[in-house]
Amino acid sequence: MSQQPFSRPGAIDLSALKKRPAPAGPGAGRPAAPGAPAGGAGEPAGGGSAYSVAVDESNFQSVLEASMTAPVVLVFHSPSQSPESTQLAADVITVADEYDGRFLAATIDVDAVPQIAQAMQIPQVPLMLVILDGRPATQPIPGAAPIEDIRALFNQLAQQLTAQGIAGHHAPHAFGGAAAATTEGEEPEIDPRYAPAQDALADGDIDRAVAEYQKLVDANPADHEAAAGLAMAKVLQRTQGVDLNAARAAAAAAPDDVDAQTMVADLDMLGGHVEDAFARLVELVRRTAGKDRDRAREHLVGLFAAVGNDDPRVLKGRQALASALF
Repeated sequence: MSQQPFSRPGAIDLSALKKRPAPAGPGAGRPAAPGAPAGGAGEPAGGGSAYSVAVDESNFQSVLEASMTAPVVLVFHSPSQSPESTQLAADVITVADEYDGRFLAATIDVDAVPQIAQAMQIPQVPLMLVILDGRPATQPIPGAAPIEDIRALFNQLAQQLTAQGIAGHHAPHAFGGAAAATTEGEEPEIDPRYAPAQDALADGDIDRAVAEYQKLVDANPADHEAAAGLAMAKVLQRTQGVDLNAARAAAAAAPDDVDAQTMVADLDMLGGHVEDAFARLVELVRRTAGKDRDRAREHLVGLFAAVGNDDPRVLKGRQALASALF
């Protein structure tokens, strides 16, 4: 599964879809609770999960509204066409629950509700799509993946949320009951510590965001979320206005140039290619010596901080770095 950059807001407006009327029939006109199952055989309906919903047209609007507080991960699957897609949906539910409301898993059985997949022009199953503020926040993520890859993806998204000062959480719901992001009319809960940095990022003022995160780190070096936010904001700062193709050409022409290689590593981070960024700098450490090696190592450690020390890719990267150094 390829890693995806996380952005807020996305580019595709889903407002037309969320205005579609619910299908006629018994109970028409009464929106179902977001946790109500869509009725597909074998569909993961959230069962014992507090942070998942099974989606149909009647509750899709409320699911989109939940994304105004925190991300919703849509999982399109088909029990009849692709058993592995339904396993993916079940695994996404499992991982979403591990984040205690940072994400809501929303499963869509395309056999039971093909109209949603058609309206969103879903080309295949399985497919995941992260929604924030009612809009896609990543490119569609096709294909099945092991649960550890899903955990790695969620961890990356969580780190990027922290870096952008997005701290909202979905409220848990009773098993099979309604899921609500917040009480009606209540503003999403945002950690006030990160509000100045979040506002700076929303304004496109990366330098100010770096300064605000730096204040938090200076005040409390043990604030790991602030440290991760600072590290990611610095990646954004270093890559402002950089031409990707030119940067890659420069790195290819000068494989031992620390500036060229670290720039491409930063761009890989922004593009979601975390392991590629780590591998590039590990090899740079292996090839260089003296001050160049120190600069490459320090840059790599900074990228580790941006991703998070508990991420399995960071643990693997630290092992590779130790091997390169010793």
